Amino acid sequence: MAIKDISFFTEDIVFTLAQKQKIREWINKTVIEEGFKRVSELNFIFCSDDYLLDINKQYLQHDTYTDIVTFDSSENEDVIAGDIFISVDRVRDNAQKFKVSEKDELHRVIIHGVLHLCGYRDKKKEDKEMMTAKENTYLAKRGF
Repeated sequence: MAIKDISFFTEDIVFTLAQKQKIREWINKTVIEEGFKRVSELNFIFCSDDYLLDINKQYLQHDTYTDIVTFDSSENEDVIAGDIFISVDRVRDNAQKFKVSEKDELHRVIIHGVLHLCGYRDKKKEDKEMMTAKENTYLAKRGF
């Protein structure tokens, strides 16, 4: 198991992720269930809307706020690696908008990024539906 290879950081905000070890285990189980051998190096960086907007502009040429930006750095087909930037501001706003807890919305966004690294896309309608179904499946399996 590669649980030690999943790290959590913050940039420009004060934020503490609860239940880090359980989240690592949940991510690892998801990656294995999706047919990958392991996580090599996976970094979650929690930040503000403005910080993520700058990343979105600089690297993706998108001038919009978003809840997540995922960068895949995998070198092998069967190993997951990458950096996942998450706007805590967006997560909080979306939790209110969708009438869900901040914890559930945060976990949805975390697993969304992991699923991107597993090869799932969300630009087309049918891809978005598949991504949402996968998110729901893994949220139901998280067990905490």
